[in-house]
Amino acid sequence: MSTLEKHAIPVRRTVDASPTDVWAVLADGWLYPSWVVGAARMRDVDESWPAQGARLHHSVGNWPFLLDDKSEVLESAPPRLLRLQAHGWPAGAAEVLVEIEPDGAGSLVTIREDAVKGPGALVPRPVRQAAIVPRNREALRRLAYLAEGR
Repeated sequence: MSTLEKHAIPVRRTVDASPTDVWAVLADGWLYPSWVVGAARMRDVDESWPAQGARLHHSVGNWPFLLDDKSEVLESAPPRLLRLQAHGWPAGAAEVLVEIEPDGAGSLVTIREDAVKGPGALVPRPVRQAAIVPRNREALRRLAYLAEGR
């Protein structure tokens, strides 16, 4: 079990879509800013997305204050697991784990996230988790809307 699984607060949501439909949203890198809170636009998606090592090239923030950044796949096991390192400088980088389990006719989707690099990692874990959990609740809500609408 990694530090992320031990210390990041899991956020869960039941989605009225199959794991394959949820995965289809994750596998379409161009949809990233549609469900990831803070991602503003996509600039490019590696052809191999979401394979390990593939990157999304996105921007964070609000116009006109946008920063170009990237997210990279650390682990990919379709249609059940996607582990990313999401960059958001100047705050740093976070590791994000999205797990998808069958749940009746739908899915149970869990997101865990924590800062791993940069100034964000210096913030005490309870304080940063208090900020991350609501953001991930909204991300799961958006991911569910996209998967259920497929």
